[in-house]
Amino acid sequence: MAFGWIKHALPRGLYGRAALILVVPVVGLQLVVSAAFLQRHFEGVTEQMTRSIALDLTLLHDRLEEGGIPAAQPIAGPLEFDLAPGTQPDWTATQDSRRLFYDLSGRVVMRTLREMVPGVTWIDIYENDRVVKFNLALGSGDSVDVTFSRRRVSASNPHQLLVLMVASGMLMTAIAYIFLRNQLRPIRRLARAAEAFGKGQRVEYRPRGALEVRAAGRAFLDMRSRIEQQMRERTMMLSGVSHDLRTPLTRMRLALSMAEGEEAEALERDVEEMEGLIGTFLDFARGEALDDPVPSDPVEIATRAVENARRAGGEVELVADAQGQIVPLRPAAVGRALANLLSNALRYGSRARVSVHVLERAVRFTVEDDGPGIPASERARALEPFSRLDDARNQDRGLGVGLGLAIASDVARGHGGTLRLSDSADLGGLRADLVIAR
Repeated sequence: MAFGWIKHALPRGLYGRAALILVVPVVGLQLVVSAAFLQRHFEGVTEQMTRSIALDLTLLHDRLEEGGIPAAQPIAGPLEFDLAPGTQPDWTATQDSRRLFYDLSGRVVMRTLREMVPGVTWIDIYENDRVVKFNLALGSGDSVDVTFSRRRVSASNPHQLLVLMVASGMLMTAIAYIFLRNQLRPIRRLARAAEAFGKGQRVEYRPRGALEVRAAGRAFLDMRSRIEQQMRERTMMLSGVSHDLRTPLTRMRLALSMAEGEEAEALERDVEEMEGLIGTFLDFARGEALDDPVPSDPVEIATRAVENARRAGGEVELVADAQGQIVPLRPAAVGRALANLLSNALRYGSRARVSVHVLERAVRFTVEDDGPGIPASERARALEPFSRLDDARNQDRGLGVGLGLAIASDVARGHGGTLRLSDSADLGGLRADLVIAR
């Protein structure tokens, strides 16, 4: 896109864009007014004043033609003209007038004097820009240098209007910025409340500001209340279902413990598996999104998960470079997510490795295994609840219901983070990065 650079050059923050909306019209207005001011005062007024003094200079020229400087001196004094015998400066060899490059009104003065005053040979307002000095050629062959104050042909104190324009523009910009800041503050509060809720935190928020912002704030509060209510109801429902199912399973376990034979042992293993599935369902439903994070040591959480996996007979390595750093986390939820990731890693591989990295804006737990991995085309489906990729992952070491990765992903989202799946460069299996936002 030809103008794509403009999008990258514009500020991305709300304050920056609001300030740009304020500054651009003010600066544009200043430029338009300044242009009109230059046209009016540095050209129009200057031309009028120069035409007025040109009439006096015409009279002075007539007197000089009659009798030279002595004859013109009686009127030159009252008209405040200084007369001197004519000279020929060196610069006249290449030009007949000179001025400072930024002297816009000087151009008008020189043009008007040449149009209205006869005999003008050269004009100099460069050597001393406070006076106008020019040479008048006489019919006798002589010439006279005439000097008068620049203030007689230029508007007095033109900079005052410019200073007033700049000062008023800055004042109006400051007032508008203060007003806009008060309007943007409720939006930032709403953004912080929404961001905190996305990370599983609940902060106090009251709708303030304009009507539209208040409406958005009330809609956010209603949405947050409905989500919290749904999560409580889901947890209560599955907790009740879990309790109701575990009661008959317990009776079945007691009955099978008194029975003998291979069939009884097989049935007892089925009961144990059913109890494990019920616990997994409950873990997925619980989520603990309504609990507030507490200051925790990520390495300590990972260490407990690794030790539990080792006690279960797994070969797990722990790599940590952030010992002793404290960040706000939900230890139980993060521990459960790591336990599920390690369980999957050891189910489909022979060994696993857990790495902990505390970054500036996030904490990253990495679990790698030496198993068959998951194809890139199937990784999005692997994060869905109750998804089992039998073709990609062997099932020789136990059955599951496809909730391990879903639970870990749910915990990451509850912390404002994500779960990323990729290939392990070192172990050759699956790499799962559990990213928790700080």
